[in-house]
Amino acid sequence: MIVTITMNPSIDISYPIEAFSLNTVNRAPEVRKTAGGKGLNVTRVLKQLKADVTASGLIGGTLGEAIKKELARLEIKHAFSQIKGETRNCIALLHDGLQTEILENGPVISKAEAQSFLEQFRGLVDQASMLTFSGSLPAGLPKDFYVEMIAISNQKNRPVILDCSGESLAMVLNQEHKPLLIKPNTDELSELLGKQFSNDIKGLKLALSKPLFAGIEWIVVSMGSEGAFAKHNDIFYRVEIPNINVVNPVGSGDSTVAGLAYAIDKSESDEEVLKRANVLGMLNARESLTGHVDLSHYQQLFAQIKVTKV
Repeated sequence: MIVTITMNPSIDISYPIEAFSLNTVNRAPEVRKTAGGKGLNVTRVLKQLKADVTASGLIGGTLGEAIKKELARLEIKHAFSQIKGETRNCIALLHDGLQTEILENGPVISKAEAQSFLEQFRGLVDQASMLTFSGSLPAGLPKDFYVEMIAISNQKNRPVILDCSGESLAMVLNQEHKPLLIKPNTDELSELLGKQFSNDIKGLKLALSKPLFAGIEWIVVSMGSEGAFAKHNDIFYRVEIPNINVVNPVGSGDSTVAGLAYAIDKSESDEEVLKRANVLGMLNARESLTGHVDLSHYQQLFAQIKVTKV
C-alpha cells in the first residue's frame, strides 16, 4: 500500500472568469471545488492507476469533512488525524490566460495534535510499502517535522518520496535520516543552494553531486516543458519530453510524484520510472482538472520520451 501524506490540505476553489477587474464586482459563471493539497493530487492519480493507496494528514472542521466526503465518493481510502482548527481554502482566479492565487495559511496545529498524528502515522507506516510526503507544513508544527516522520519511516525500512521546498527541505537534507527521493524543480534547487540554476545539464550534474545530497538515492529535478534531469545513485539521466498542448499545469508535479511512487513501488527500471513519471505529469497538464489524467493517451506519450545517461 502507498500512503500519501498531506499535512496542510485544502478545498481548492477555481473561478474561471473572462476578465479580472480590481475594485469592482467580478462574476464567475462556473465554480469548481475539489479536495486539494499536493498530496491529495498524488492520491487521485495513484487511484486512477489502480494502486492500493491511502490518504492521510491533518484535517478539521466543515471543510475537512467535505474533503473526506469527496474522497469517499471517489472510493479513495483515507486515515486523517483530526484537528480542532478548520481546514483551509485555496482560491484560483483564472483570467486573461493568467492564474491569480489566494492561499490561506490554514490552521495552527497544537503539540497534542502533532503527537496524535505521529501515533497514527506509526501505524500507517507499518502497513505501507511506500510513502509520499507533499507540500508545506501548517503553522504550529516544527520545521523539522518531516525529519521526524522520515526517521520513523526509516526505522521500519519504508521508503519515502519527499516533495517539499524551502526550510523544510533544507532541514531534511542536513539530518541523518534521508528520504529515498526528492523532487525539486530548478527554482527550488536555486533557492536551496543559493545559486541560480537554469536547465544547464553540466551545472545540474555538479549541483546534484554536492555533499548536501549524499545519502539520497533518487533526485529528480523538474525542468518544466524541457523535461527533467535525474540522479539515481551515481547515474545521471536527461529526460526529454515532447511538446504538448498545456491546458492546466497545476498538479503536474504531483502527478509526476504519483508516477515515481507507483513505478518504484513496482520495482520498475530507471528508464520506466522516469518515463512513467513524466508521462503522468504531461497528461495532467493536458486536462482542466487538477490531479486527473487521461490514460488513453499514456502509451502514445510514453513512446515519445527519451531517457539518456549523461
